[in-house]
Amino acid sequence: MRIIGSYVSPYVRKVLACLALKGLAYEIDPITPFYGDERFERLSPLRRIPILIDGDLVLTDSSVICFYLDEAYPGAPLLPADLRDRARARWLEEYADTRLGDIFIWGLFYQRIVHPIVWGEPGDQARIERTLAEDAPREMDYLESQLPGDGFLFGGIGLADIAIASFFRNAAYAGFEPDSERWPRTAGFVARTLAHPLFAGLLPFEDVQRGASPSGRRQALLDAGAPLTAETLATRQPRRGVMRL
Repeated sequence: MRIIGSYVSPYVRKVLACLALKGLAYEIDPITPFYGDERFERLSPLRRIPILIDGDLVLTDSSVICFYLDEAYPGAPLLPADLRDRARARWLEEYADTRLGDIFIWGLFYQRIVHPIVWGEPGDQARIERTLAEDAPREMDYLESQLPGDGFLFGGIGLADIAIASFFRNAAYAGFEPDSERWPRTAGFVARTLAHPLFAGLLPFEDVQRGASPSGRRQALLDAGAPLTAETLATRQPRRGVMRL
């Protein structure tokens, strides 16, 4: 299997963690968001990452990819067996992708990290301030009512846990972590989930990709032992658009 996408993307991270949970081997083409060329657009008409290529099958949405992996391959289940728990797990995964993605990626990570690097200009400071003062605390209150005090949501670690925790790594890159006194359940859940080997094994490659220039990331990842494909779709010229991080 082949994954096209950045190690630093929460959507890519979610898929890679699920692949690891399933025990599936893959290669990755570490494309940088906003640098995709026409070949990338032919594979992903909505300009989203990750892309999964499994034989002649091409999928371009992280949720669809994870559901496919769970149905197509044996190994540890990504979703719980109980019908009600499965419905709740699907909701929490959707909530993470949409609401946590909006506040932590577009409200913080993009504004503080991506926009200055890619476009050479400051991000939206008003949006950053609103995210920290209003949006993030509201979602932390919600998560505090949903997350377990210990362990994971439905027994062993699964898709819902992975999806939620993935966004908190980007939030931390942008300077936000849940206050352990105000939101102890959320802070504890995030800490133990991100410490799980599924995430810990990806961190060295994330650190490499964050620290290298777009043109030098492939070689840096090769030097770090990342399972790369033979070629990359990433170009060196950024393109404004809606490529999902």
